[in-house]
Amino acid sequence: MNILEKIALVFTIIGGINWGLVGIFDWNLVEAIFGVGSVVTRIVYIVVAVSALINILLLFMRLDETQEYDYNSDYPRKRATN
Repeated sequence: MNILEKIALVFTIIGGINWGLVGIFDWNLVEAIFGVGSVVTRIVYIVVAVSALINILLLFMRLDETQEYDYNSDYPRKRATN
């Protein structure tokens, strides 16, 4: 997992927790911290949305992956299929 994937995962988790708080307690953590409708709040929402899109792409890329990389060598090796 590279750094972009980790960052996208963290922001997706933050978004999920925020939606959980909205659904359970009707309390929006992002708006409580940055203010309702502020520029920073909108930026946080945009970053969470882009992160979710990256994670969707990673999900499909992982499912279609047919090669496993051996980081100790210079070439990919085929994964055994049953």
